Amino acid sequence: MDIVRIVFAILLPPVGVFLQVGIGVQFWINILLTLLGYIPGIVHAVWIIARR
Repeated sequence: MDIVRIVFAILLPPVGVFLQVGIGVQFWINILLTLLGYIPGIVHAVWIIARR
């Protein structure tokens, strides 16, 4: 299942974070990072998925 989350994290970072933690603080942080720059959103999403 982590591979699916990582693929979503690369394509659509907020979806990968949502699948890992649901709607919470980390989800909203990831949306903000993705809006500010796509790469920071990807890095944050992969970090969230790898951390748990």
